[in-house]
Amino acid sequence: MEKQIIYMDNNATTRVAPEVLEEMLPYFSELYGNPSSMHSFGGQIEAKIGEARKKIADLLNCSPEEIVFTSCGTESDSTAILSALQSNVEKRHIVTTRVEHPAVKNLSENLDILTGHKHRVTQLPVAADGTVDLQQYEDSLSDDTAIVSIMWANNETGVIFPIKEMAEIAGERNILFHTDAVQAVGKIAIDLAAVPVDFLSLSGHKLHAPKGIGVLYVRKGTPYFPFLIGGHQEHGRRGGTENVTSIIGLGKACELAARHIDRENTTVKQLRDKLENGLLEKIPNSILNGHKTARLPNTTNVSFEYVEGEAILLHLDRYNICASSGSACTSGSLEPSHVLRAMGVPFTAAHGSIRFSLSVYNNEDEVDFILEKLPPIIANLREMSPFRQQRHK
Repeated sequence: MEKQIIYMDNNATTRVAPEVLEEMLPYFSELYGNPSSMHSFGGQIEAKIGEARKKIADLLNCSPEEIVFTSCGTESDSTAILSALQSNVEKRHIVTTRVEHPAVKNLSENLDILTGHKHRVTQLPVAADGTVDLQQYEDSLSDDTAIVSIMWANNETGVIFPIKEMAEIAGERNILFHTDAVQAVGKIAIDLAAVPVDFLSLSGHKLHAPKGIGVLYVRKGTPYFPFLIGGHQEHGRRGGTENVTSIIGLGKACELAARHIDRENTTVKQLRDKLENGLLEKIPNSILNGHKTARLPNTTNVSFEYVEGEAILLHLDRYNICASSGSACTSGSLEPSHVLRAMGVPFTAAHGSIRFSLSVYNNEDEVDFILEKLPPIIANLREMSPFRQQRHK
């Protein structure tokens, strides 16, 4: 058991599903044509991209024509926000939250440099459970608001935001609405026929497709300016030769996600709950971060007071257990998570937070193994903790 990798860091990235890899392989070798070519050898590739586009649209319940392929979620986020600002040049206000992924947070904080114009950014606070107050959100909107960009689900805590209600409120004010749904797609049902967002971002490597492929959903009729300007690819909405193999892989991954969505919300959720409840029961001074129910079915974020998250991860790694102390995009920083700080998690707990994010490839034996190994790790680290004396005073 100790030689087997126990991977519970699926919010950072996922394994490529075997079925996805199998679907991709021919397009690395025998079927290598350029989809923009006039000959039939390339034309068959274009048709295959069309099939993938439809599979993604089916998962989101939208039109294939509303799907634009990008390189990743970050590019999709940047494209949506900058496009909205370019189509509303007289408006210089953006509304987001304090717990956004760095792809949105850092972009919004650097808009003045990137655009050469002064912008006003409202970062909405969150409650202790990571949720946003709808009335405060509505009050933050103004006639000067060009776009709202709020994630569908938080990457660190899994907390789900009321995107449907938020998008409806923005729509009533003729304000464009973007959601970074990178963590939500494939884990919970998303119906874009019922949720009136204008833009939605997703990333392939979060749902068992390869890295380096993303999607930006652009609702039909939404003003749009391309981020990458070049050839006619993507109907002029994103220049550059298509990443054919990864697009095909993402299409297959979305087909699998539609098939597995019930498992995510039953089997995976049950495993998550067993792990979460076991840790909270077995380890004193442990705290669940995030709303108990309004949360992705695969994600749990637990703080273990008086210890460092990095030390916990190093000890888990000795047992080949893969988890995270926060967002993979901010690892290497000694600062506590901006998400947990925004939630008001105490300093002694924020530094000791661990995120476990499961997938359909996890099983009960792995959960039992973590519940066996982690409690003594925490106990031993607390014996060496510099906070120990303060704790006993």
